[in-house]
Amino acid sequence: MVIKYVISYGGPGSGKGTQCANIVQHFGYTHLSAGDLLRAEIKSGSENGTMIQNMIKEGKIVPSEVTIKLLQRAMQEDGNDKFLIDGFPRNEENRAAFEKVTGMEPAFVLFFDCPEEEMEKRLLSRNQGREDDNIETIRKRFKVFLESSLPVINHYDAKGKVRKIDAARPIEEVFESVKAIFGPKNEKS
Repeated sequence: MVIKYVISYGGPGSGKGTQCANIVQHFGYTHLSAGDLLRAEIKSGSENGTMIQNMIKEGKIVPSEVTIKLLQRAMQEDGNDKFLIDGFPRNEENRAAFEKVTGMEPAFVLFFDCPEEEMEKRLLSRNQGREDDNIETIRKRFKVFLESSLPVINHYDAKGKVRKIDAARPIEEVFESVKAIFGPKNEKS
């Protein structure tokens, strides 16, 4: 089975999560979130989960190989051949390691481009009770996103693989752009 995967990027509040859910529903992709996989591994109580939990507690970044193994396992166990990977690779080192270990490159990269002011406004108004939805933390998250993810986006852009979407528009309009990229031939029957 040939596996196809798409990476989705967007700053916090860009609407990426909403659009990923639409892609899964509309096009039959399996959504894999690196963060969700790490949290699930911690919850499992495995030795690996304990190691991940300790690293996160210490403010360390989980090694690429650990996250890659979790992604690979999720892909193998799922049985689908189309994946939407969210939140990984976070940086250039992750990207290089993922491609080296899996021998795969994404079909394309979906980049939800949204001005910082708009993302800030959305995050502050979503009121989901998340402790990281305060102005100082939001600005730090933007900075981290830009510093770590932009080099990865630029790498794939140089290969002609980035599909940039204006994510500052209403959800429905953004999804129309997404549909144009994925095309009707990919729709679930």
